[in-house]
Amino acid sequence: MKVFRIVSILEGLSYLMILAVSFGVISREYVFPLGASHGFLFVLYLFLSLNVSHKHKWPVLLWVLIFLASLIPFAFVAVELFLSKENKKAEAAIMDIT
Repeated sequence: MKVFRIVSILEGLSYLMILAVSFGVISREYVFPLGASHGFLFVLYLFLSLNVSHKHKWPVLLWVLIFLASLIPFAFVAVELFLSKENKKAEAAIMDIT
């Protein structure tokens, strides 16, 4: 889940950078490298979200919400908070077993 959390943050930040180009904050000469890196991160995000969802046996609706969060600016923050909470639950469960 750690890799997914990192990719989630990077994907969200790359999305914000693309929006910054749209608003003229960042020069248009960076459109191609930003778009290519964001595209790669988005596909990786999609793959990893499916993988983590399957591994943790999340309902399909939860995966859909996590996917939709990748389309909304700043929603990656909510995803990170959720994943952090899930990670703490998993660690607590492991500690209870041992």
